[in-house]
Amino acid sequence: MILDALAFGAHADDAELSCGGTLIKLAGMGYKTGVVVLTRGETGTRGSAEIRAREFAKAAEVMGLAAHKMLDLPDGRVEVTWENKLKIIAEIRTHRPRIVFAPYWVDRHPDHESASQLVRASAYLAGLKKIETAQEAFRPVKVVFCQSRFEFAPSFVVDITDAHAQKMNAVRAYTSQFHGPDQPEVTPASGETLIGRPEFLDLIEARDRRYGAQVGAKYGEPFLVREALKVDDPVAFFGPEYLWTIP
Repeated sequence: MILDALAFGAHADDAELSCGGTLIKLAGMGYKTGVVVLTRGETGTRGSAEIRAREFAKAAEVMGLAAHKMLDLPDGRVEVTWENKLKIIAEIRTHRPRIVFAPYWVDRHPDHESASQLVRASAYLAGLKKIETAQEAFRPVKVVFCQSRFEFAPSFVVDITDAHAQKMNAVRAYTSQFHGPDQPEVTPASGETLIGRPEFLDLIEARDRRYGAQVGAKYGEPFLVREALKVDDPVAFFGPEYLWTIP
Protein backbone atom coordinates (compact mmCIF):
# COMPACT_ATOMS: atom_id res chain seq x y z
CA MET A 1 0.00 0.00 0.00
CA ILE A 2 1.28 3.46 -0.90
CA LEU A 3 1.68 5.64 2.20
CA ASP A 4 2.24 9.34 2.79
CA ALA A 5 4.21 8.82 6.01
CA LEU A 6 5.93 5.73 7.38
CA ALA A 7 7.44 5.50 10.87
CA PHE A 8 10.09 2.97 11.84
CA GLY A 9 10.76 1.82 15.38
CA ALA A 10 13.09 -0.74 16.89
CA HIS A 11 10.27 -2.08 19.06
CA ALA A 12 6.50 -1.99 19.25
CA ASP A 13 5.48 1.16 21.20
CA ASP A 14 8.51 3.23 20.06
CA ALA A 15 6.59 5.09 17.35
CA GLU A 16 3.52 5.53 19.55
CA LEU A 17 5.58 7.28 22.23
CA SER A 18 7.67 9.46 19.93
CA CYS A 19 5.43 10.39 17.00
CA GLY A 20 2.08 8.72 17.70
CA GLY A 21 0.20 12.00 17.98
CA THR A 22 1.58 13.20 14.66
CA LEU A 23 0.63 9.95 12.91
CA ILE A 24 -2.88 10.21 14.31
CA LYS A 25 -3.16 13.84 13.23
CA LEU A 26 -1.95 13.02 9.72
CA ALA A 27 -4.44 10.15 9.42
CA GLY A 28 -7.20 12.52 10.49
CA MET A 29 -6.15 14.91 7.72
CA GLY A 30 -6.64 12.15 5.16
CA TYR A 31 -3.05 10.99 4.79
CA LYS A 32 -2.21 7.30 4.76
CA THR A 33 0.20 6.40 7.55
CA GLY A 34 2.02 3.28 8.69
CA VAL A 35 4.49 1.86 11.20
CA VAL A 36 7.15 -0.79 10.66
CA VAL A 37 8.72 -2.34 13.76
CA LEU A 38 12.15 -3.92 13.29
CA THR A 39 12.02 -6.52 16.08
CA ARG A 40 9.44 -8.69 17.80
CA GLY A 41 10.57 -7.58 21.27
CA GLU A 42 11.37 -11.11 22.36
CA THR A 43 14.12 -10.16 24.84
CA GLY A 44 12.09 -7.49 26.64
CA THR A 45 11.75 -7.79 30.41
CA ARG A 46 7.97 -7.72 30.31
CA GLY A 47 5.56 -9.47 27.97
CA SER A 48 6.49 -11.74 25.08
CA ALA A 49 6.82 -11.54 21.31
CA GLU A 50 3.27 -12.86 20.90
CA ILE A 51 1.79 -10.45 23.42
CA ARG A 52 3.59 -7.47 21.92
CA ALA A 53 2.40 -8.39 18.44
CA ARG A 54 -1.22 -8.34 19.65
CA GLU A 55 -0.66 -5.03 21.42
CA PHE A 56 0.96 -3.58 18.28
CA ALA A 57 -2.10 -4.53 16.23
CA LYS A 58 -4.39 -2.90 18.81
CA ALA A 59 -2.32 0.30 18.86
CA ALA A 60 -2.32 0.42 15.06
CA GLU A 61 -6.11 0.28 15.10
CA VAL A 62 -6.29 3.07 17.67
CA MET A 63 -3.96 5.26 15.58
CA GLY A 64 -5.88 4.62 12.36
CA LEU A 65 -2.84 3.28 10.53
CA ALA A 66 -3.29 2.14 6.95
CA ALA A 67 -0.44 -0.38 7.33
CA HIS A 68 1.63 -1.90 10.11
CA LYS A 69 4.24 -4.64 10.08
CA MET A 70 6.65 -6.34 12.47
CA LEU A 71 9.97 -7.52 11.02
CA ASP A 72 12.20 -10.24 12.44
CA LEU A 73 15.49 -8.55 13.35
CA PRO A 74 16.74 -10.05 16.63
CA ASP A 75 15.73 -7.95 19.62
CA GLY A 76 18.75 -6.61 21.47
CA ARG A 77 20.94 -7.29 18.43
CA VAL A 78 19.75 -4.79 15.83
CA GLU A 79 22.89 -4.38 13.75
CA VAL A 80 23.74 -2.12 10.84
CA THR A 81 24.25 -4.83 8.20
CA TRP A 82 23.56 -5.05 4.50
CA GLU A 83 20.97 -7.76 5.08
CA ASN A 84 19.03 -5.53 7.47
CA LYS A 85 19.28 -2.55 5.13
CA LEU A 86 17.75 -4.64 2.35
CA LYS A 87 14.78 -5.49 4.58
CA ILE A 88 14.12 -1.82 5.27
CA ILE A 89 14.72 -0.84 1.64
CA ALA A 90 12.05 -3.37 0.66
CA GLU A 91 9.53 -1.77 3.05
CA ILE A 92 10.29 1.73 1.78
CA ARG A 93 9.93 0.63 -1.83
CA THR A 94 6.70 -1.20 -1.04
CA HIS A 95 5.03 1.78 0.65
CA ARG A 96 6.78 4.66 -1.17
CA PRO A 97 6.25 7.19 1.64
CA ARG A 98 6.94 10.87 1.10
CA ILE A 99 8.15 11.15 4.71
CA VAL A 100 9.96 8.57 6.83
CA PHE A 101 10.06 8.95 10.60
CA ALA A 102 13.13 7.42 12.28
CA PRO A 103 14.45 7.26 15.87
CA TYR A 104 16.92 9.93 16.93
CA TRP A 105 20.48 8.61 16.60
CA VAL A 106 21.41 9.24 20.26
CA ASP A 107 19.56 6.96 22.66
CA ARG A 108 19.87 4.88 25.81
CA HIS A 109 18.91 1.67 23.98
CA PRO A 110 21.49 0.48 21.41
CA ASP A 111 18.73 -0.98 19.22
CA HIS A 112 17.28 2.53 18.83
CA GLU A 113 20.62 3.97 17.77
CA SER A 114 21.16 1.15 15.26
CA ALA A 115 17.61 1.57 13.95
CA SER A 116 18.30 5.26 13.35
CA GLN A 117 21.39 4.47 11.28
CA LEU A 118 19.65 1.70 9.39
CA VAL A 119 16.61 3.75 8.43
CA ARG A 120 18.59 6.81 7.40
CA ALA A 121 20.94 4.77 5.19
CA SER A 122 18.13 2.66 3.74
CA ALA A 123 16.01 5.68 2.84
CA TYR A 124 18.86 6.88 0.62
CA LEU A 125 19.80 3.46 -0.77
CA ALA A 126 16.17 2.71 -1.67
CA GLY A 127 16.52 5.27 -4.45
CA LEU A 128 19.42 3.52 -6.16
CA LYS A 129 18.18 1.57 -9.16
CA LYS A 130 21.05 -0.92 -9.16
CA ILE A 131 20.14 -2.22 -5.71
CA GLU A 132 17.76 -5.02 -6.63
CA THR A 133 14.82 -6.04 -4.47
CA ALA A 134 12.38 -6.92 -7.28
CA GLN A 135 10.80 -3.50 -6.69
CA GLU A 136 11.02 -0.13 -8.35
CA ALA A 137 13.58 2.22 -6.80
CA PHE A 138 12.12 4.96 -4.61
CA ARG A 139 13.57 7.56 -2.25
CA PRO A 140 11.47 9.44 0.35
CA VAL A 141 11.52 13.21 0.22
CA LYS A 142 12.67 13.54 3.84
CA VAL A 143 13.83 11.48 6.82
CA VAL A 144 12.51 13.06 10.02
CA PHE A 145 13.95 12.04 13.40
CA CYS A 146 11.78 11.55 16.49
CA GLN A 147 12.72 12.16 20.09
CA SER A 148 12.88 9.38 22.65
CA ARG A 149 14.91 9.62 25.86
CA PHE A 150 17.53 12.20 24.85
CA GLU A 151 16.42 15.67 23.86
CA PHE A 152 17.45 17.71 20.84
CA ALA A 153 16.79 21.23 19.63
CA PRO A 154 13.83 20.54 17.31
CA SER A 155 13.67 21.69 13.71
CA PHE A 156 9.91 21.90 14.16
CA VAL A 157 7.14 20.92 16.57
CA VAL A 158 3.79 19.47 15.53
CA ASP A 159 0.71 20.60 17.46
CA ILE A 160 -0.92 17.32 18.55
CA THR A 161 -3.44 18.81 20.98
CA ASP A 162 -6.48 17.26 19.29
CA ALA A 163 -4.72 13.91 18.88
CA HIS A 164 -3.10 13.63 22.30
CA ALA A 165 -5.81 11.65 24.07
CA GLN A 166 -5.88 9.17 21.19
CA LYS A 167 -2.07 8.93 21.30
CA MET A 168 -2.17 8.01 24.99
CA ASN A 169 -4.84 5.40 24.26
CA ALA A 170 -2.52 3.88 21.66
CA VAL A 171 0.32 3.83 24.18
CA ARG A 172 -1.92 2.21 26.80
CA ALA A 173 -2.71 -0.56 24.32
CA TYR A 174 0.64 -1.98 25.45
CA THR A 175 -0.69 -3.28 28.74
CA SER A 176 2.31 -5.58 29.18
CA GLN A 177 4.69 -2.62 29.10
CA PHE A 178 3.01 0.29 30.90
CA HIS A 179 1.39 0.67 34.28
CA GLY A 180 -2.40 0.83 34.24
CA PRO A 181 -5.22 1.32 36.77
CA ASP A 182 -5.91 -2.41 36.95
CA GLN A 183 -2.28 -3.45 37.35
CA PRO A 184 -0.28 -3.73 40.56
CA GLU A 185 2.76 -1.48 40.81
CA VAL A 186 5.81 -3.22 39.37
CA THR A 187 8.66 -4.26 41.61
CA PRO A 188 12.15 -5.60 40.87
CA ALA A 189 10.82 -9.10 41.47
CA SER A 190 7.94 -8.64 39.03
CA GLY A 191 10.10 -7.23 36.28
CA GLU A 192 10.43 -3.51 36.95
CA THR A 193 11.37 -1.38 33.97
CA LEU A 194 11.70 2.35 33.50
CA ILE A 195 8.62 2.51 31.26
CA GLY A 196 6.63 0.23 33.58
CA ARG A 197 6.70 2.67 36.48
CA PRO A 198 3.42 4.47 37.25
CA GLU A 199 4.95 7.91 36.68
CA PHE A 200 6.32 7.14 33.20
CA LEU A 201 3.17 8.07 31.29
CA ASP A 202 2.96 11.26 33.35
CA LEU A 203 6.45 12.09 32.09
CA ILE A 204 5.34 11.54 28.48
CA GLU A 205 2.40 13.86 28.98
CA ALA A 206 4.63 16.47 30.62
CA ARG A 207 7.06 16.28 27.70
CA ASP A 208 4.24 16.74 25.18
CA ARG A 209 2.96 19.72 27.18
CA ARG A 210 6.40 21.32 27.25
CA TYR A 211 6.92 21.07 23.51
CA GLY A 212 3.36 22.17 22.87
CA ALA A 213 3.98 25.29 24.96
CA GLN A 214 6.90 26.17 22.69
CA VAL A 215 4.50 26.61 19.76
CA GLY A 216 1.50 27.99 21.60
CA ALA A 217 -0.30 24.63 21.82
CA LYS A 218 -1.38 22.39 24.68
CA TYR A 219 0.55 19.37 23.40
CA GLY A 220 3.30 18.97 20.82
CA GLU A 221 5.82 16.50 19.44
CA PRO A 222 9.35 17.61 18.47
CA PHE A 223 11.16 16.56 15.29
CA LEU A 224 14.62 17.00 13.85
CA VAL A 225 15.87 17.06 10.26
CA ARG A 226 19.54 17.07 9.35
CA GLU A 227 19.22 19.29 6.30
CA ALA A 228 18.08 22.89 5.94
CA LEU A 229 14.36 23.29 5.26
CA LYS A 230 13.37 25.08 2.08
CA VAL A 231 10.77 27.84 2.53
CA ASP A 232 9.52 29.56 -0.63
CA ASP A 233 7.21 32.06 1.06
CA PRO A 234 8.41 33.10 4.53
CA VAL A 235 5.50 35.53 4.95
CA ALA A 236 2.93 32.78 4.44
CA PHE A 237 4.98 30.22 6.38
CA PHE A 238 5.24 32.43 9.45
CA GLY A 239 1.53 33.11 9.58
CA PRO A 240 -0.52 34.64 12.40
CA GLU A 241 -0.35 31.48 14.53
CA TYR A 242 3.38 32.07 15.04
CA LEU A 243 2.57 35.12 17.16
CA TRP A 244 1.84 32.65 19.96
CA THR A 245 5.45 31.44 19.94
CA ILE A 246 7.02 34.88 20.42
CA PRO A 247 8.44 35.13 23.99
